[in-house]
This record gives sequence, structure tokens and C-alpha cells, in this order.
Amino acid sequence: MVERKDIGSWLSGPDTSGVSAYPGQRLGLPESGPSSLARAGRRILAICIDWGLSYLIAHLLLAGNSMGILAIFLLEQVVLVGTLGYSIGHRIAGIHVIRVGGGSAGLLAGVVRAVLLALVLPVVITDADHRGLHDRAANTVLIRG
Repeated sequence: MVERKDIGSWLSGPDTSGVSAYPGQRLGLPESGPSSLARAGRRILAICIDWGLSYLIAHLLLAGNSMGILAIFLLEQVVLVGTLGYSIGHRIAGIHVIRVGGGSAGLLAGVVRAVLLALVLPVVITDADHRGLHDRAANTVLIRG
């Protein structure tokens, strides 16, 4: 005898019981204002500033060496995000990095985020809370300050 499977779930539509009303809700973050999830515009502005500063420093000190640009960018991300919770670009954009649940990111999270950030692809693959793979791997979230 063949056991009948319940097909009601796919006929009635997707299960929305675990879906958040807004990005960041599952992480306990407010919908807007301070401590809410940093949106794409601020993130893009911050990385453009950081990359531009890295390029400028490498151009002045290392004759524009492309590996030097990357090294300066990684160093800035590891040291500043790992110790202060923000890079220069983050600070200007009004955002900072914290651990999920609160607290500072820490140096290990700074290293993990920076290496995956340099690979680019982990940044563009995001979850429902707009966290890239680099933030998920480091157990961090980028919030508005």
C-alpha cells in the first residue's frame, strides 16, 4: 500500500512562518534608525571610499602597485574593523560592524571578513538579512551607527 503524502503545503503557498517582516528582524535589529541593518547604498559608498584611499596610498607610496593596493585595503579592513569596528569608509558612511547579538567584531572576524571581502563573490551572495557570506562566516552584521 502506498502512503499518501500531504500536499496541502505546496497548494496553499509558501510557508511564511519563519519569514521576517524586514531585513534584520531575525537578528533582533530595529527596522530603521540607529542600530538597524546598513543598506546597500551605505555599504557601497563605504567600500568605494576604502578602495579609493587604498589606491591613493599605494599610488603615493608604491607607485600604484596593484598588489600593494590590495594589501593596504586588507590591512585597513583587518586592523580597523577588527579593533574599532569600522573602516574609514564605514565611519564616513555612518555604519559599523558588530557581532551578531552585540559586541565588537574582534581581530579574527576582521581577518575573516577582509579575506572574503577581497574575493568579492562572498560579498554579493546575501541572505534574507542582506548579510554577505563574509559577514555570515565572521558572525558579524553591518549596522547603521
